[in-house]
Amino acid sequence: MRTARLRTVHPVQWAGWAALAAGAVLCVLGWYGVSGERFAERQLPYLASCTVPGAALIVAGAVLLAHGRDTLAAARVAELYGLLVAAEPESPAEPATAPLAISGDLLMVPGGTLWHRADCPLVAGKVEAVPVDRKLVASGELGACPICEPAEETD
Repeated sequence: MRTARLRTVHPVQWAGWAALAAGAVLCVLGWYGVSGERFAERQLPYLASCTVPGAALIVAGAVLLAHGRDTLAAARVAELYGLLVAAEPESPAEPATAPLAISGDLLMVPGGTLWHRADCPLVAGKVEAVPVDRKLVASGELGACPICEPAEETD
């Protein structure tokens, strides 16, 4: 949800658009004046009084517009951060201390690198999960699952 403050155009953006428009008008006037003169010495006043300041205003307007967008983006980020902070619960939730899986049967997925308890959420309901080969566990080819933390049982 946006506020009305964010929908309005900031003064920096208005100044940027005004500078762009004034620069474009000056460039067109300078071009028109230069195009009507045959000799270079008569074209220089148009270049000095219209075209060069017009180009400078165009550059200044582009800089102001870029700065205005950054300001608008910063205001939006600040508003979103305020909403996020307001949405946080007042007391932090206590971490769950109960294990996710408690089964004693160990499973693995063929081609996988971890072994799991049978009720681990990562292998629960997977038809392709097979019982763990104790030789793979003993050789160190399979690691323990960090989710269900099975106890290492070797022969």
